[in-house]
Amino acid sequence: MTFWQGRRVLLTGHTGFKGAWLALWLAHEGARVVGFSAPPPSAPSLYEDARVRDVLHDEVLGDVRSADDVARAVAGAEVVLHLAAQAIVRASLVDPVATWETNVVGTANVLHALTDATRAVVVVTSDKCYRDIESGRPMREEDPLGGKDPYSASKAAQELVAAAHRQTVLAGRGVALATARAGNVIGGGDWAADRLVPDLMRAALAGEPLVLRNPDAVRPWQHVLNPLSGYLTLAERLAGADGAAYAEAWNFGPAAGDAQPVSWVVERIRERWPGEPPAVEIAADPDAGKEATLLRLDSTKAAERLGWTPGWDLAQGLDATVEWYSGPAGARERTLGQVRAFVQGSAA
Repeated sequence: MTFWQGRRVLLTGHTGFKGAWLALWLAHEGARVVGFSAPPPSAPSLYEDARVRDVLHDEVLGDVRSADDVARAVAGAEVVLHLAAQAIVRASLVDPVATWETNVVGTANVLHALTDATRAVVVVTSDKCYRDIESGRPMREEDPLGGKDPYSASKAAQELVAAAHRQTVLAGRGVALATARAGNVIGGGDWAADRLVPDLMRAALAGEPLVLRNPDAVRPWQHVLNPLSGYLTLAERLAGADGAAYAEAWNFGPAAGDAQPVSWVVERIRERWPGEPPAVEIAADPDAGKEATLLRLDSTKAAERLGWTPGWDLAQGLDATVEWYSGPAGARERTLGQVRAFVQGSAA
């Protein structure tokens, strides 16, 4: 991880769940992290609880939909990790326009603002960017893009924006741009609404039942540190002398056996929860049919060309998640402790 020492990194979306984990990890490795984001999307938030602002070199609070706000943050960044997004499927059904503006226009603003200082860019999209995700086979990077709900379609559009920018505006400028596809991450400090693990943790801590809308939906679950390690590995390759060879799309998903239904994940967490586990109720979903029920990723390319594989399997990720939410230590200490354990385990 010596690559990151003293490196000026722009991280968009640093107030979100994944962004806060990544900000703490990068700062721990010695990077000079500039965070750009709107205020935290939830209360409580990992950003606030772990005092992420204190580890940043600088912070620009703004709206990714504003080209002026974005330009203030991008200046001078050597590496750009673009995570800022509207990341909730059900929220995209309520306000699709805001989802399109944030995910598509926001990405275009970041890419348009890149300066000559930038060498590597990772645009994080989603595993839901594929068109035929319910085909029954794992999705590969060359599969067609699509999406039948506004969130998924916006992520496919992000991919198109990035590819077009790479082939035109960035051509010949020495900037290597790649996209990273992952999703359904779990881990401590996620308090977003309409996500399985945060909803279950809230129910457990409040002593209330969890209502499951779609218990049979299959997702490629993985601990948040798995895809974040992929983003960092990819950024390092992009910043190298042969970075252009890696300027394409990449899947960062779990092992095949870790694609499990919602009900399976819930039961494993309930088994690991210290004390009385939360009750579970099944309820009809009025939005059934608007969100995919089956989704798997094929990450063979990342394994073969980047040497990346998931550092933790799903059982380890669930254990770490329960430990985080039920542990006594402070949020930053819990988070960095798991980062260190993950890095040490991956290097073993």
